[in-house]
Amino acid sequence: MSVRLYIGNLPQNFESKELEAQLTSVGEGVRFKAVFDRETGACRGFGFANIDDEKVADAVIEQFNGKEFNGNSLRVERSERRDSNGGGGGRRAGQNGGGHAPGSARKAVNKVVHSDAKAEDGPDPRWAGELAKLKDLLGNQKTAV
Repeated sequence: MSVRLYIGNLPQNFESKELEAQLTSVGEGVRFKAVFDRETGACRGFGFANIDDEKVADAVIEQFNGKEFNGNSLRVERSERRDSNGGGGGRRAGQNGGGHAPGSARKAVNKVVHSDAKAEDGPDPRWAGELAKLKDLLGNQKTAV
């Protein structure tokens, strides 16, 4: 089974063949692929290396983690595999905390953007503008008695 490594903090414009050549100097069976932005075509600052041998993967981490490459200090670590939840898609398609693997360092945070509870002092502030308009319309109406 191959080992997948995350390689981060890559420069915006670099030659992936140059980095792959450096990675293959450690051992055989190393394949590297940088992740590019769909719209601009520029490197997003990270990529993945698939390595056939466990020992070579450990050697790549040891040799390249923290090493300077084109002015940036590389970050090399083992990548967590995605769950097979039927299509990948990263954060958009994941059901477990935004696409992260269970047990990862991130924890789910439930943020309250607004509350539906009625304020005791007055009307709901989300509708205050609409209520003011309605009051003006009702105040301007004249009823025939």
